Amino acid sequence: MTTFPLVSTPAGGLGRRSVLAGAAAGTGLLVAGQHSASATQSPDRATKSFASRLGNPFTLGVASGEPTPDGIVLWTRLAPYPYAEDGRGGMPDRDVPVEWELAEDDAFRRIVRSGRTVAPSQLGHSVHVEVDRLPSGREFFYRFRLAGLGGEVSPVGMTRTAPALRSWGTPLTMAFASCAQYEHGWFTAYRRLAEEQPDVVLFLGDYIYEYQADTYVSPSGSNVRDHMGPETVSLANYRQRHAQYKADPDLQAAHAVAPWIVTWDDHEVENNYAALVAEEQVPVPTLEEFTARRAAAYQAYYENMPLRADARPRGADMQLYRRLSWGRLANFHVLDTRQFRDDQPGGDTFPSAGPERDEPQRTIMGEEQEAWLLDGLERSGATWDVIAQQVMFHEHDYVPGVDRGFNPDSWDGYTANRQRLLDEFAERGVENPVVLSGDVHKHYAADLSRVATDPGSAPVGVELVATSITSGGDGGDDYATRDSELADNPDLKLANNQRGYVVARLDRHEMRAEFRVLDRVSQPGAAAGTRATFVVEAGRPGLQEA
Repeated sequence: MTTFPLVSTPAGGLGRRSVLAGAAAGTGLLVAGQHSASATQSPDRATKSFASRLGNPFTLGVASGEPTPDGIVLWTRLAPYPYAEDGRGGMPDRDVPVEWELAEDDAFRRIVRSGRTVAPSQLGHSVHVEVDRLPSGREFFYRFRLAGLGGEVSPVGMTRTAPALRSWGTPLTMAFASCAQYEHGWFTAYRRLAEEQPDVVLFLGDYIYEYQADTYVSPSGSNVRDHMGPETVSLANYRQRHAQYKADPDLQAAHAVAPWIVTWDDHEVENNYAALVAEEQVPVPTLEEFTARRAAAYQAYYENMPLRADARPRGADMQLYRRLSWGRLANFHVLDTRQFRDDQPGGDTFPSAGPERDEPQRTIMGEEQEAWLLDGLERSGATWDVIAQQVMFHEHDYVPGVDRGFNPDSWDGYTANRQRLLDEFAERGVENPVVLSGDVHKHYAADLSRVATDPGSAPVGVELVATSITSGGDGGDDYATRDSELADNPDLKLANNQRGYVVARLDRHEMRAEFRVLDRVSQPGAAAGTRATFVVEAGRPGLQEA
């Protein structure tokens, strides 16, 4: 078995601490946002530097995902010049061989598996290694090396397999987040999330934003940093944008510390798109133009995420909804509420309350995905059924007083689809459904009742909504409509407008969710604190403030 040359890791290793430190220093990109020489040189020079063994092809870090009881996906993407406008990252137009190692220790003295693969030019020189036949419920370290082109070694990442299917395993710590608008702030929340040392990270959408610089300005009136390139339309545009985000060391730290389970929302393609219906704009793109844009966006998404080969898109279609188990403790039902939805009602006007949103045939999931979810919930033997999805699920009235107004881009634009799920939660005996959501750039916590307007309607589940990593800028605990939202939505238990993420700890008896917040993202280095903590007891749906 061939092993890589040892990196500067002390004897015995440092575990998670060394992984976090390596994510900050190992990319060659400065935390302050300055670009290294290999990142800023011209593409031609970068390619020559790479070929002459001087370039760093691992500027985008490493990641893992899709944990199963016996397997994991390992990811990297080669890009010595990550910001190249042609989307190639400074790489030659040919496949490049890459070696990989998986070990029990971060010094790589106890190698478990190793192998050789290629970074295909056709897939943006991304690498997706599906490692199988691993022991369940174990922690591993991994890294990559170029084969035959200088032997450059990647940063080290840490990952884990899920517990055995019939095992309870140890208590699960999961973190989830969404909405990271690069221009609106520093990605410090990713760094703080990594420091929580979760077992798994769920990302719920808006991993990138498609806008040209200064198109979407923070409520503060100015952006902290700028997007490169035009609004993303082509494959080269999307590759460049993903690279700009991936080069951030705080995001790399969050990827390197645990496996991720990802899904998308709208900004991975275009704001508020619905299936093959583009957002209203001038000029409105043709169906052919938007189909091509979605195909480019989906390919770039696959290239830049630790997904399995069966998720590789076919043109403008991609199989993203799926189910992963965490032993007997939890099932993750990962949804896609963008690719199959009907167009938003009422011209997507916010807030609105027209009758179109209540039409019984309207769907946000599509019939096939809805049937798949309901079947999986009915068959589930796990204590917790975690539904990881994009947009807010509970009924949420945004208009103060007796008038009513809802967000048509959320499940409030598809009320019959939501009601069918709520009814099934109760009628199929789904004891502990937990809906995870993002999108709205606020922390919310809500009970889920079959009749939201009836104070006597017992909860059949709960929803936890993670605020944004950066989108919306610094924010604050209070905001103009917070009190009226809490008063007009009886199932709502928390409303907060700071940036951050959520950490939930699950065992056989309860789930404890901590809503973590930062006081600023306009400057790097903010500390994270806990705004609120809620407990849900297994078998007793409903949030209890801790």
